[in-house]
Amino acid sequence: MNICFIMYPWEEIKAEEDSTLTLIHECIKRGHKVAIATPANLTIRNSIAYAFSKVIKKMDKVPAQIKSFYKQAELKEKMLPLAGFDVIMMRANPPLDPIALNFLDSVKDDVFIVNDIEGLREANNKLYTACFDDPNNEIIPATHVSKNKQYLKSVIKENPRDKMIMKPLNGYGGSGVIMIEKSAMGNVNSLLDFYIDNKDGTTNYVILQDYIEGADQGDSRILLLNGEPIGAVRRVPGDEDHRSNISAGGTFQRHQLTKAEKNLCKKIGPKLIKDGLYFVGIDVINGMLVEVNVMSPGGIVQINKASKVKIQAKIIDYFEDVVQDRIKSLERRNKLKSTIVDA
Repeated sequence: MNICFIMYPWEEIKAEEDSTLTLIHECIKRGHKVAIATPANLTIRNSIAYAFSKVIKKMDKVPAQIKSFYKQAELKEKMLPLAGFDVIMMRANPPLDPIALNFLDSVKDDVFIVNDIEGLREANNKLYTACFDDPNNEIIPATHVSKNKQYLKSVIKENPRDKMIMKPLNGYGGSGVIMIEKSAMGNVNSLLDFYIDNKDGTTNYVILQDYIEGADQGDSRILLLNGEPIGAVRRVPGDEDHRSNISAGGTFQRHQLTKAEKNLCKKIGPKLIKDGLYFVGIDVINGMLVEVNVMSPGGIVQINKASKVKIQAKIIDYFEDVVQDRIKSLERRNKLKSTIVDA
């Protein structure tokens, strides 16, 4: 199998906690050809989409430890056609680069792209949760999105609860997520100015979300593959931060899915598949869906450590199955075509 990871630069990887590196390591262990490229490395040559790639050289012996693998891996630079890959896995950090998807449009019928281009276009920011049918807020907390400061202030004032969560629309890794209280309304104006107004005169969207009781105890990161949960971890906030994201100083614990979490996954799974979102990470608090992460969902390393599993094996197994099914389908079609040609 030939697989290309469109991701952040290789040099920026933190080997001990990087989910993408864990997936790459699994591919190399199985003898697959792996290339990596950043969105900025995509190009067109003679109307064909290519990537200025770094190909991981074949290793005589692949180190079992991922940190050792990262140190020993040698890369060679090649300009490679995207249509020659069996799988392209999108692992670039948000925000989404829409031009990168335009490069991939030309190969979407030839290559299995994870996640699907149209799915990424629809679900790359925090507005995607509004696509799920939940009029009574049974699985999604009441959410408000706007650039209008007066409207957002009225939402806070009229909310029956004392606390709300404020965050930028395109943030990730817990960046910019804060808890606000009615008792501190004097700070809201300056906060909204900071979140909405850019120095160049453009503006950003802000999300206000109902505070979920128990959020101070942390959340669950659940990974779903082809609509089914394959692993979860409990993330607990640090002593000096309300956010439970590992990148924000949170810690992690072993976690078994609750009945409410299983029900949530069952409800949203079919739409994820329909939208081509084959590998996603969801953040859940008390059975309520807070975010759907489709660009570069993390958590593999933490789930593996906490539950003594190898989530990456399930993911690469799935890729191999899809590729084999596509090959068999093509062989069958070519055989049927030859029958007609020879008639």
